[in-house]
Amino acid sequence: MNILETPIEYLKGVGPVRGELLRKELQIFTFKDLLYDFPFRYEDRTIIYKIRELDPLMTYVQVIGKVENMETLGTGRSMRLHVYINDGTGRLELIWFQGLKWAKQLFKSGVTYLIYGKLNYFNGILSIPHPEVEIYDPANEDDIKTLYPVYSSTEKLKSHGLGSKGISKLVKTLLPMLEGHLEETLDELVINEMKLIALSKALSQIHFPPDRFSLQSARLRLKFEELFYAQLSVLYLKHQRKSFSHGHSFQRVGKYFNEFYQHYLPFSLTTAQKRVIREIRADLRGPRQMNRLLQGDVGSGKTLVALMTMLIALDNDYQTCLMAPTEILAQQHYQTFRKMLSGMDIEIRLLTGSTRPSERQEILEGLLENKVQILIGTHALIEEQVQFANLGLVVIDEQHRFGVEQRARLWVKNDIPPHILVMTATPIPRTLAMTLYGDLDYSVIDEMPPGRKPVKTFLFTDSDRLKVFSFMKHQIARGRQVYVVYPMINESDKLELKYLEDGYISITREFPLPQYAVSKVHGQMKPQDKEYEMQRFQKGEAQIMVSTSVIEVGVDIPNATVMVIENAERFGLSQLHQLRGRVGRGADESYCILMTSDKISADARARLNTMVKTHDGFKIADVDLKLRGPGDLNGTRQSGIMQFRLADLSEDKELLDLAKNIADKILSHDPKLNRPEHTIIAQQLKGKYKDFMPLSMIS
Repeated sequence: MNILETPIEYLKGVGPVRGELLRKELQIFTFKDLLYDFPFRYEDRTIIYKIRELDPLMTYVQVIGKVENMETLGTGRSMRLHVYINDGTGRLELIWFQGLKWAKQLFKSGVTYLIYGKLNYFNGILSIPHPEVEIYDPANEDDIKTLYPVYSSTEKLKSHGLGSKGISKLVKTLLPMLEGHLEETLDELVINEMKLIALSKALSQIHFPPDRFSLQSARLRLKFEELFYAQLSVLYLKHQRKSFSHGHSFQRVGKYFNEFYQHYLPFSLTTAQKRVIREIRADLRGPRQMNRLLQGDVGSGKTLVALMTMLIALDNDYQTCLMAPTEILAQQHYQTFRKMLSGMDIEIRLLTGSTRPSERQEILEGLLENKVQILIGTHALIEEQVQFANLGLVVIDEQHRFGVEQRARLWVKNDIPPHILVMTATPIPRTLAMTLYGDLDYSVIDEMPPGRKPVKTFLFTDSDRLKVFSFMKHQIARGRQVYVVYPMINESDKLELKYLEDGYISITREFPLPQYAVSKVHGQMKPQDKEYEMQRFQKGEAQIMVSTSVIEVGVDIPNATVMVIENAERFGLSQLHQLRGRVGRGADESYCILMTSDKISADARARLNTMVKTHDGFKIADVDLKLRGPGDLNGTRQSGIMQFRLADLSEDKELLDLAKNIADKILSHDPKLNRPEHTIIAQQLKGKYKDFMPLSMIS
């Protein structure tokens, strides 16, 4: 067995109890997991200060000295231990408020100690509360004067001696055991081109860097590797798909497309929509399967582009389907398509989990007989009994909400895989899109239809609540409707946040029956209850909808003109932008009101002011990426994409471009990675993505 796969409990200093804790608390199962559990920051211990050099403006400092004396002051809970050390240049006070008995045992007379901690200045006296203390050995000074790694830990781990220092000791035990066992993971040509250090050296220096330059070299090597393999995987799949994936060739643009364009187009296409349709048309005409991501901001007209693409499929005698993540969104697409195509001889059907059995059977038969031309639905479309006579195009809306395996079940409904158009209204920064969707061709609608008014956005605090209620009443009196969104359903004993159940009571008290009706929607409701409440609001029977962020996607009610978001500071900017996109869908002036507590951090206020200042979803997403990292940016993280340990897509754009260019260059000369010089990266790619790659061919 590879030593890296050794269970963690077999490392000296771990054992069964600590091993189980490491598994549960940090998901460290093997030696390799510990090796790749990198420090999240480093304390600069390269300098040992003289006590006389200490300054009240300093933060963390390191000194050496001998104990001059110690005393215990106070009584009961206010008891504290004061230890005074001297290094010959001055005297420094160390203080313990807890663990006094343990702290006393640390010190012996005549011994020199190394002290590290946060400097405190109070009543003209410098002190270090609860410092780290160890015996100073001049022979080990090179090891002491270093960048000290700080590891993530938990209270349970700390109680078993596995705080940051304990984990550091385990890594120090592990590294010598791995000498000669760490195989290189990048080809020599790549290492030389990027001037990277060896993997074994990088892993040693990332944990125990002798200086800042060594740390930078280690981080560069490991970051590049993460980005390189992420890019290589998606580009490899793209190369393979374009080389081997046959598709239907849609040669005609005929009566359906032309009739719609000339007589039924609801508004003139924007330049961006025309450009994207041309890109899609070029894909459909070729002999390969289209696999294209269509990205556009809220209200940019993606649905119209999708419909016109579906009409091209019909012109070439193929069926087409659209899969949406929720029944509400599927029904809205169905109603929109029926309205847009009213008067045209096209059979459109809707299939969801609540479709009646008799109607379902009729739809299934219509699909097999090629009578149903456009099918719109939810997950119901991927059921085995749903079979098409001639499926040529699949459109996926809000595609990040479907798992890769779920989507894959649609593609196998034909011998030749259908063309794929996946849509998202979540604006994704270019660097994140390159990583998540690099195996897809990529179209962006970066222009809004003419006449669409930007939503006016305001930032208010709790002290403005009566003013906000008054504004809501004014809008309702004009026949408009209002959303009020909460970050959580029920009260939390850990977070002081507004919650839906309490908010619902407050709003029904302020907006009583019979003058007002209030709907309530959240994710824990039964589907039929949720649907009933949504329909009430959609039909205008309720003036206010109290909800969680469950309504952020797919709710299209033109009469709703006000979006109030409680504890707005708790939402990501991209999610706030999605919620804001639920209003402003009609011709009337619309408003988004961001509510916060009276006291929020300067950072939170700056984030929310971004929402007030701009309506550009791509700018907002870029700011969100910088502030929050890629994480699960509004659900865009895909199954199988490498979770970066070090790389930061907001900071490492240039490195990502380099990684992409090198991966592209390798694949352009060796698309199957068969050449001997690419043996290492072919093996690594297979190992890293063994579960992900086959399905991504069709994702």
